[in-house]
Amino acid sequence: MELAPNYSFVFDFENDFIHEDTRHWMLRNWTWVFYSSGIYMLVIFGGQQFMLNRPKFELRGLLVIWNTMLAMFSIMGAFRTAPELLHVLRHHGLFHSVCVPSFIEQDKVSGFWTWLFVLSKLPELGDTIFIVLRKQPLIFLHWYHHITVLMYSWFSYTEYTASARWFIVMNYCVHALMYTYYALRAMRFHPPRFISMIITTLQLTQMVIGCAINVWAHSFIQTPGRSCNISPMNIKLSIAMYFSYFVLFARFFYVTYLSSNARKGRRIAAPTSKTASTSRNDPRELDNLLNGKQATKVKAQ
Repeated sequence: MELAPNYSFVFDFENDFIHEDTRHWMLRNWTWVFYSSGIYMLVIFGGQQFMLNRPKFELRGLLVIWNTMLAMFSIMGAFRTAPELLHVLRHHGLFHSVCVPSFIEQDKVSGFWTWLFVLSKLPELGDTIFIVLRKQPLIFLHWYHHITVLMYSWFSYTEYTASARWFIVMNYCVHALMYTYYALRAMRFHPPRFISMIITTLQLTQMVIGCAINVWAHSFIQTPGRSCNISPMNIKLSIAMYFSYFVLFARFFYVTYLSSNARKGRRIAAPTSKTASTSRNDPRELDNLLNGKQATKVKAQ
């Protein structure tokens, strides 16, 4: 049985993908991750100070374009990587899906979009620029998530971490929904509140599955006679990362949808200002509203 699914169409740029070249490039340029993360931290926190006594930017048009582009990229990535995971699960089983990196080494389509996935974590840092320029409170979950995903993704690609096929497909699928939702909100559409709850629930589910995949990987590498292409260090880092995400997203879910503040927010009459209308039902923006007073105090200090 073939390791790669039978794609109905393969683009030339996908067919030209050479995984060894990209891996060597990532190894040569691994310092980019740390330089980018350092610059990112300076820009966002320095930007907050710069904007402290300046009026916020609306940036609605740019926000529509930005979220639409990321939504389209994520949708395309999901369609080009999910078939490989489903094919492997159906024909080769769970062990192969967790331990054999054929999604990079034998599948040019999935391999190309895996590489793009890692690279996309650099421009995705731009999400935070909008928060800073629009003077929205910047919560820890946001910038911590961006930095750790970038670092871990780059590290895992250089190791050809086999379990990453699960993480990439899940992330593409969730981001396809999330950025589509954000694009619609920026266009002044008002999807029902339960849509944002579903997105956050999917994010929590993603973290649970991520931890489960790592537990399976650990059990596989402990099994005599089996070879699993994932390092013990990678498993430890991944579990720590996914568990911390779960805790932070669970708190986010509680504060945004279940807490007394959230219930009070739902009882407030229909918003009259543009800002309130834009913020309603958006998980990022609603969290900003709920934490706005606290964030203001921190800034004042």
